[in-house]
Amino acid sequence: MEENLFEQRIDLSGLNRSVYEIKNEIGQVVIGQYKMIDLLLIGLLCDGHILIEGVPGVAKTLTAKLMAKIIDIDFSRLQFTPDLMPSDVTGTSVFNPREGDFKFKSGPIFSNIVLIDEINRAPAKTQAALFEVMEERQVTIDGITHEMRYPFIVLATQNPIEQEGTYRLPEAQLDRFLFKIEVGYPTLDEEITILNKQQGKTQIQMLEGVRKLLSSHDIQHYRSQIQSVIIEPKLVEFIARIVHETRNNPALYLGASPRASLAILRSAKANAAIKGRDFVTPEDIIEMAPHVLRHRIILAPEKEMEGITADDLIENILKAIEVPR
Repeated sequence: MEENLFEQRIDLSGLNRSVYEIKNEIGQVVIGQYKMIDLLLIGLLCDGHILIEGVPGVAKTLTAKLMAKIIDIDFSRLQFTPDLMPSDVTGTSVFNPREGDFKFKSGPIFSNIVLIDEINRAPAKTQAALFEVMEERQVTIDGITHEMRYPFIVLATQNPIEQEGTYRLPEAQLDRFLFKIEVGYPTLDEEITILNKQQGKTQIQMLEGVRKLLSSHDIQHYRSQIQSVIIEPKLVEFIARIVHETRNNPALYLGASPRASLAILRSAKANAAIKGRDFVTPEDIIEMAPHVLRHRIILAPEKEMEGITADDLIENILKAIEVPR
């Protein structure tokens, strides 16, 4: 009788098999960066956009391209520059002299996975072109709404803000990213493996043998399974307390929005599912919270001057709230 209490209520075997195959396939090309790969998969399964920040050369763009190549859907890439205009992203109406009317010519944003490289190199005017499409999966031009195809995910990379020639992304846009993943350098052993494995190979050669492992139908099925993952009311309250604390912390100038609460909830469910569980634990929430919150909060100026980071504050908040058991 007791065994039935712990019986798996959702069959996650297909999802877990796909996750294993994807990680294995990416691991043939990208050495290390396991946390980034896990978070990209969770983002994909949560229908969430992802911001990847790190110095050049740590496989941000390569991993994003791999994710798109492994899924049997359309992919486009945008290189953001200071002179990029909104119409270069979304598209524009073009006059057709034969028929005497205007036809909409879609921009590169009309794809399933859109990789925006160095998103912080374009000014606010161009960033604003992404607001509607990231939130509502649609673009409105000349009063006509154009729907995006399913699935639609933006994977954006950026260099750290303090580098020259970059712009700070607007808070309203940052809030539309499910995660901000901070990517560090590889370990010494990982770097040796990179040198041994990739000498004499171009990036094109490394990407050639990558297999298609997921369809849009698979993604839709796995997403519906994740929505069914169980989360107890006390854990929902735990998420609300974490986010509420960011709004009442004297060290913070700006706290997180309700969108952040929903992001933690969805990502905690996905994290549980890819680990083979059909229920959320407090550890899932604690693991996901920093990636959801770090780009949504703004420190008080005096705290920034003291050298305190967003991750430090999030860690303190998580430690201060009693973990439900």
